Amino acid sequence: MTPAEVATRIPLLEARGLSFDAGGTRLIHDLSLSIPEGRRLLIMGANGAGKSLILRLLHGLLTPSAGQVLWQGQAPDEKARRAQAMVFQRPVMLRRSVLANLNFALSVHGVRGAERAAEAAHALELAGLSELARHPARVLSGGEQQRLALARALVCKPRLLFLDEPTSSLDPASTQRIEDLINAAHMRGVTIVMVTHDMGQARRMGDEVIFLHAGQVAECGPIDQVLGKPRSEAARAWTQGRLYTGTTF
Repeated sequence: MTPAEVATRIPLLEARGLSFDAGGTRLIHDLSLSIPEGRRLLIMGANGAGKSLILRLLHGLLTPSAGQVLWQGQAPDEKARRAQAMVFQRPVMLRRSVLANLNFALSVHGVRGAERAAEAAHALELAGLSELARHPARVLSGGEQQRLALARALVCKPRLLFLDEPTSSLDPASTQRIEDLINAAHMRGVTIVMVTHDMGQARRMGDEVIFLHAGQVAECGPIDQVLGKPRSEAARAWTQGRLYTGTTF
């Protein structure tokens, strides 16, 4: 096997035995997963299952109590961190213009001068925000802010994009525009890891799904399998709109 073939078999991101404790309570239990480059992995489950916690652990925003996260088989370094981006459920806007939000992200990644101007203009165009470039970011509508947050995350060309329910509070038209931006990014080769509670969106946006229950993986596999014919009682109850309170899957 050649070095190139070995490299293609190493997951872009991997979690091994990941656990997280808070206040003396274990919230995430011994989670392991592997994310190949170019895939779209969705994380689903009932409220309180640990979906957002998993995202933050994978992205390095929280330190696990046990286990480890690996980037291409190694402990993540600064280069690995810069190859990732995250969009939160509630977008965080800097106190500056729409354009300045993009310029700030590019400057952090060392992009300067004419290249920065060109990249920012292109990102505004893709997000449909060119006419709002000089507007204060914090006066935008919710959908516009989320498009800006996504454009700001993508403008630095990450290899992996984390999304925490990016359309949960948006109307159908705004949701469609966000999904179009995510799909376009995926077509350019960006790996997607997204939390969603919307089964329709999951079927539109995902290749595989991890279904969580009480901080543990109850089931994982292809979208159609897990959502169409779930094997675990936890996933089966959720897809049927029932509350599952059991401790076994």
